[in-house]
Amino acid sequence: MERARRLAYRGIVRRLVSDAKRNRNGETTPHVPSVVPHSPARYVSSLSPFLSSRGSVNPGRHHQLQQKPQTRSISVDAVKPGDTFPRRHNSATPEEQTHMAKYCGFDHIDSLIDATVPKSIRLDSMKFSKFDGGLTESQMISHMVDLASKNKVFKSFIGMGYYNTHVPTVILRNIMENPAWYTQYTPYQAEISQGRLESLLNFQTMITDLTGLPMSNASLLDEGTAAAEAMAMCNNIQKGKKKTFVIASNCHPQTIDVCKTRADGFDLKIVTADLKDIDYSSGDVCGVLVQYPGTEGEVLDYAEFVKTAHANGVKVVMATD
Repeated sequence: MERARRLAYRGIVRRLVSDAKRNRNGETTPHVPSVVPHSPARYVSSLSPFLSSRGSVNPGRHHQLQQKPQTRSISVDAVKPGDTFPRRHNSATPEEQTHMAKYCGFDHIDSLIDATVPKSIRLDSMKFSKFDGGLTESQMISHMVDLASKNKVFKSFIGMGYYNTHVPTVILRNIMENPAWYTQYTPYQAEISQGRLESLLNFQTMITDLTGLPMSNASLLDEGTAAAEAMAMCNNIQKGKKKTFVIASNCHPQTIDVCKTRADGFDLKIVTADLKDIDYSSGDVCGVLVQYPGTEGEVLDYAEFVKTAHANGVKVVMATD
């Protein structure tokens, strides 16, 4: 924009100097307007006090030269913020809206709305008196930055599966920030060429390699949802004949709550007990859920526990992260 202004003013100065030289030499020529067509000055901003003469040009004839340069007033709206919500997001200006309303037979857009949306179904609470007095986009960003600067970052000790992680830069750049791994298509489609499904397959393959298990599923929303699905699988394996599912007390509380909610739909009984107090003598236990590491950070060896559960025909589910 600044370069365009310089070009425009340079063209104006050249024209004025040329006029001065002609007058000094006694040449009689009509006055040339400050801005002529096809000069660099055609890039002058609408804020320029000089009015372009392009509107007075008659194609095919000589330009009608004006005797005096015309000026136009500058509206106050020109200095108002230009990134307001209506200006940025509403394609039709108020004048255009009024024109469209009149084309439909109404004086203004409000009359059109009154005729289209009956007042009987409107809510007075939807009227926001200060809606038009909101912040512009740049003002809102500045306000949000100011609010964010007041945050204080502390060390988190919440535990229960919530903790900070460090993602190596090479993984972040080539996987997390690579669109090839998170295509916009729904993952329910079965094309393996889609990046998201391919990344899930890679994850499943890695899990089977790490655990030595014959199969791996992927992927569910969170640990609680995965535990609930595992509980349902234990119930299905037992053909629904065993209706008790045991959850170790060292599991995350949110995981226990999700399992309890999901158990209602399967008519399953949830029993929360300490590891050493779990009893399989009833013969009604279809599965047991344990946590590794525990919700308080303890790391236990479950080898003997798993052997005992399997000896009693009970499936073991381990939530580990």
